[in-house]
Amino acid sequence: MNYTELKTAVEDSTENTFSATDFATLTKLAEQKIYNSVQLPALRKNVTGTLSAGNKYLAAPNDFLSVFSLAVFPTAGGEYIYLIDKDVNFIREAFPNPTTTGTPKYYAIFGPVYNLPTELTFILGPTPSAGFSAELHYFYYPESIVTANTSWLGDNFDSVLFNAVMVEAGRFMQTEQDIMGMYQKQFDESFILLKNLGDGKNRMDAYRNGQVRYPVK
Repeated sequence: MNYTELKTAVEDSTENTFSATDFATLTKLAEQKIYNSVQLPALRKNVTGTLSAGNKYLAAPNDFLSVFSLAVFPTAGGEYIYLIDKDVNFIREAFPNPTTTGTPKYYAIFGPVYNLPTELTFILGPTPSAGFSAELHYFYYPESIVTANTSWLGDNFDSVLFNAVMVEAGRFMQTEQDIMGMYQKQFDESFILLKNLGDGKNRMDAYRNGQVRYPVK
């Protein structure tokens, strides 16, 4: 289901016509709800970069939302070292002198720094002793179906996307409570199938059990 088909289906079902701006807003709200309720492989991205020797900070990508894993390895190739997620205060206490360098073992989401006031950064411990390579596996919002016209959700789980937009549309139209209840029930039923895939089947062989895992029966 592409964006045009989605809009037609929702308008036919609600017997209402939405402006382009209003429907785009409802769709983006629905996507945000879904993306923050289940972890799908389609919401992951990998990037590589290089640490700066003597610099304990690492800038996050512009579209970064949360971490799946952060690893460092020698720039010429070698064994991956997966860093352990800690609080900033742990790193400050464990490595109080930023001039003490070595191979990073820990990281924390530090927040913006003075030269990157609008982006998140990581703080590493200890401070890198060399220009190690880094690989970040992270969660992000993919391009909305509103602007891309197609999306992973629209192609693979259009029932969830459709029902989520119906809930948002019903609230926008101030639909009667019993009809809203039906919209919500249909969304909940379709969402169970998506969660069974994203947080269930796709987690069966995860190396670490810290990820969200939904029991599959």
